[in-house]
Amino acid sequence: MPSTEINLNPVEYITVGTIGPKGRRVFHLQAGFEGKLVSFTIEKEQARALSESINEFIEDLDQRLDVQTEVQMSALDMDLREPIQPLFRVARFSLGYDENEKMVIVIAQELALSDEEEGGVVRMWCTREQVYALSIQAMDMVEAGRPEPQQNGRILYYWT
Repeated sequence: MPSTEINLNPVEYITVGTIGPKGRRVFHLQAGFEGKLVSFTIEKEQARALSESINEFIEDLDQRLDVQTEVQMSALDMDLREPIQPLFRVARFSLGYDENEKMVIVIAQELALSDEEEGGVVRMWCTREQVYALSIQAMDMVEAGRPEPQQNGRILYYWT
């Protein structure tokens, strides 16, 4: 059994944000549920992969449901809320869809620390519009970094 198992059904909001200066930013995924905050630490590449996966997922879902998911980002507050106290560092994300509830489920899984103990699992039940906004926000946060991320904070030396 997981050390932490939480169902946030439905989330009031879900977002990705960063703390810290470029080159040393820490990425967080955060969801609000019944006035409570649940935050996770994620990697920059996880934010990128989550954004791309959500885009593909919503595109497939829209085709299947014969709808068009749209969102007005300017109308949403996608900032992280205080206090930011990560529950755990996410090892893996999964996406699902509950056809009865018409909700997208974003599942965050913690890395298991030992063979005897499973990592935590948090399921966040979101509307299609909420996850689409999450996708846009996550990619905006990824692209807001340094123009040449391959440097990754290292000092480069050149000899001529």
